[in-house]
Amino acid sequence: MTISEVSRKYNLTTDTLRYYERIGVIPQVHRTGAGLRDYTEEDCSWVELVKCMRSAGLPIEAIAEYVKLTQEGEATIPARRQLLVEQRAQLQEQLTSITRAMERLDYKISRYNEAIRTGILTWE
Repeated sequence: MTISEVSRKYNLTTDTLRYYERIGVIPQVHRTGAGLRDYTEEDCSWVELVKCMRSAGLPIEAIAEYVKLTQEGEATIPARRQLLVEQRAQLQEQLTSITRAMERLDYKISRYNEAIRTGILTWE
């Protein structure tokens, strides 16, 4: 796939894809004999992983470290696992915080719904 096709498929700009490759967030993309990027299934899998990790809020630095470790081979499996465990723990903390905020908002909304229903606001 060309960079333009990958850009459309994953809704990322070509600049973003080049940037991700340049800083090591995705490994070097395969190239044609003419030097043009030619994304393979494996390259696209990396793009998908980065999109998933970024949408979950993982920092670029953590993703780049994961890619670097992956490229270093099987000896880094424990380090890769640890990195993912740590990132998951941080995401769990964020999820807990978001859940608390949602519960608080749900409570406030229910109070306003009650005020609308009864015409009485007993709490603000």
